[in-house]
Amino acid sequence: MGSVRFCFVLALVMLVAIAVPARGAVMSIDLGSEWVKVAVVNLKAGQSPIAIAINEMSKRKSPALVAFSNGERLLAEEAAGIVARYPERVYSGVREMLAKPKQAVQEQLEANHLPYNVVADSRGRASIRIHDGSASYSSEDFVAMLLTYARHLAEAHSKAVVKDAVILVPPYFGQAERQSLLDAAQIAGISVLSLVNEHSGAALQYGIDKDFTDGSRDVVFYDMGANSVYAAVVHFSAYPGKDRGKNVTFQQFQVTGVRWDPSIGGQTMEMRLVDYFADEFRNQTGTDIRNNPKAMAKLKKQVKRTKQILSANTEAPLSVEALHEDVDFRSSITREKFEEVCGDLWERALVPLQQVLADTGITLSQLHAVELIGGATRVPKLQAVLGAYVGKQGLDRHLDADEAVSLGAALQAANLSDGFKLNRKIGMVDGSTYGIVIEMDGATLESKDQKLLVPRMKKLPSKLFRSLKNQKQDFKCTLKYDETDVLPPSSASPVIAKYEISGVAEAAAKYASHNLSAPIKTNLHFSLSRSGLVHLDKAETVVEISEWVDVPVLESNSTSLPSNDTSEVEGIGQQSSETASGDANVTSATENVKPTMKQKLRKRTIRIPLKASTVNKGRLTESSLATSALQLEKLNLQDAEKRQTAEAKNSLESYIYATKDKLESLEDLEKVSSEQQRDALHVELGEVKDWLYTDGEHATAAEFTMRLQALESSAKPIFFRLQELTSRPSAVQEARTYLEDIKQVLQGWETRKPWLSAKSIEEVHTELKTVQGWLDTVELRQQKTPGDVEPAFTSDDVFARTEKIREQVSKLERIPKPKAEKPANTSNTDGGSSSDSSEKSTAEDEKLEEQHVEENGDSEPPEKKMKFQSQEEGVDQAGHDEL
Repeated sequence: MGSVRFCFVLALVMLVAIAVPARGAVMSIDLGSEWVKVAVVNLKAGQSPIAIAINEMSKRKSPALVAFSNGERLLAEEAAGIVARYPERVYSGVREMLAKPKQAVQEQLEANHLPYNVVADSRGRASIRIHDGSASYSSEDFVAMLLTYARHLAEAHSKAVVKDAVILVPPYFGQAERQSLLDAAQIAGISVLSLVNEHSGAALQYGIDKDFTDGSRDVVFYDMGANSVYAAVVHFSAYPGKDRGKNVTFQQFQVTGVRWDPSIGGQTMEMRLVDYFADEFRNQTGTDIRNNPKAMAKLKKQVKRTKQILSANTEAPLSVEALHEDVDFRSSITREKFEEVCGDLWERALVPLQQVLADTGITLSQLHAVELIGGATRVPKLQAVLGAYVGKQGLDRHLDADEAVSLGAALQAANLSDGFKLNRKIGMVDGSTYGIVIEMDGATLESKDQKLLVPRMKKLPSKLFRSLKNQKQDFKCTLKYDETDVLPPSSASPVIAKYEISGVAEAAAKYASHNLSAPIKTNLHFSLSRSGLVHLDKAETVVEISEWVDVPVLESNSTSLPSNDTSEVEGIGQQSSETASGDANVTSATENVKPTMKQKLRKRTIRIPLKASTVNKGRLTESSLATSALQLEKLNLQDAEKRQTAEAKNSLESYIYATKDKLESLEDLEKVSSEQQRDALHVELGEVKDWLYTDGEHATAAEFTMRLQALESSAKPIFFRLQELTSRPSAVQEARTYLEDIKQVLQGWETRKPWLSAKSIEEVHTELKTVQGWLDTVELRQQKTPGDVEPAFTSDDVFARTEKIREQVSKLERIPKPKAEKPANTSNTDGGSSSDSSEKSTAEDEKLEEQHVEENGDSEPPEKKMKFQSQEEGVDQAGHDEL
């Protein structure tokens, strides 16, 4: 338990921004086999510090789908919209394809009745050739597309650039799957702070508001998602420590065990129902629809709804219009029948829980809680089976089944980012979910115990070390999964990585003739990263040699120092002549010391870097990653152009209908436009509308924008004049009222502010008369101007003309009363003159005269604030000071 105290610290409750301008928001991405959820940490005002980012349909989770149709790429909700019509164009479950060979992916797709064209890439891994054969994409490419979509949601939510992320992974992901996910993130341009196991994300969210000082507790997190189930035991506790010199108590948790079954989940139950209803349809019509992708897609869509209904009801209907060859299919199923169809799954769902309790040695009575997360845990039968096994301990559902994992991981993202600081702290220790062994070819480990490099549940992150003695030849090193335990799903081989270590023989030969003080050693330095990846960091040969070296030794002709040496030390701080005398004596003593060379035996350690070459070809090469990134960027640009075009088209369409509605409904329109003007605008709107639904179907954003601008140039003058019909008289009335108020202010200044200069007050009087005269002139001109032409003046003109006088009055109103002069002091004891004091007092008064600060003793300023409605936007202008 002591090692837990050295784990990295995670803060959980209150976020405090650090002044790091280069950093913005951070995110966590929960990419499942069926859904994508994104949580964002952002400290912008008006936003929750940690929140789930909603998608374009205002939903908190998005389908993990990618589609290619009619030369366009569709993601998430857009892809889900065509899955029933074009199932062969919509690709799902791409996360589960990572690092899988073609055969394994093919079997997975057949089990789910998915009609994809799977091909093998140069690595032997599965890629998918899209329906029209125009391109093939690796699993990393598909995942990168979904990660890019997740980043888009985060940026839309935070209104900032988001690059840093924590990505969640299921515990059964091995080395290859985790590395492929990191490669996909690199393609997407996302900086991965860490991969986090899903159970750790849930544990973080669970511990956010709890105090474990009263006692530790063991909690099981049971998660059944779309395609997998796992159970993890997490130990929560507290320990004392110091923070900035103060005694505090730190909260912490450690994952002590986790087990899983990647072959069952919510979709497994749905496929049982799909097969059940497909058999029923075959019995009714004699047609097996399993080989018809479109019919199966329709059936799967309705089955999902039926399963959801059964979670709250004992019976649910199923209805599919035109399931196959225009034949409708209607049926129903009871909850009891559903539980019978999935009968063997319930006991299998218990196995991970039983295994993890056996691994950790914890009994049911020792458990504090069994927390259920994951959408499939809402199935009543599963809850009943788990409840019966757990017994009186009972099941807990304190966490949000869908969002707990992503919200907890968002806290970890904030902790790992440089741009955030968190206050309340909880330590997190997770472990490697697989054991890893090391095998040598051409070398021998010192003992068999050293073969196990990474024990299962080894703390993340960790540094690992292996040493070989008397190694004189180059050798090979292989990292493999511990085959005495489980292997990653569909793993083609237990081999993780192979390295060729060279340079050993050369180093051994070079130093063979030297006087070695110890056998030559070869050291291998490994690291187990926070993301759970093991890597050979460096290899080196260590040579220790003993050698005779000449060492200079000082020998003195005198056995004692000069008698005045002590006086030199005691003379520090005395006169310079005494110090100079001491220096002379020391120099004289040094000249009597003569160095001689003597040989001395010395040990020296030499570290020689070795070359470690990777020989396995599981990862994408750097050139492949770069090519995929360029390909993805091209698709992203196409998507951006498509969004811009859609927005421009929607804007044009909305403007057409809104303008038509105004022409038909607005009153007083005849006062500001002629019948000819209105008819011309009607005709122009009709022409653009016809173009929009014919030739404009495939127009560009620029064309839509150009058409919109042309319509606005025709309609804007009419609606502007209509707006001015009411806003202009209102502005004139407010201006005249304001000017009358100014007259009262000027009269009050004679008694209230007698220190104001007559010249300044006269300037205000002059400007007041000028504005009044201008208002009289333009109002008379407007009376002679027809309503269907440009007005003689506007409400904005009125505001602009009153701006100068407003500033004049405001400036004078803020000039304070000068301070009274102090009487001159005739007796100046400091040698100064009375004229100096008088000049200083005058300077202070002048300075006070220039300050624009209201005098404390004045009554409330009488100046009134003018508000004129903007003729363009119809909003109040609030940029005026109050008198």
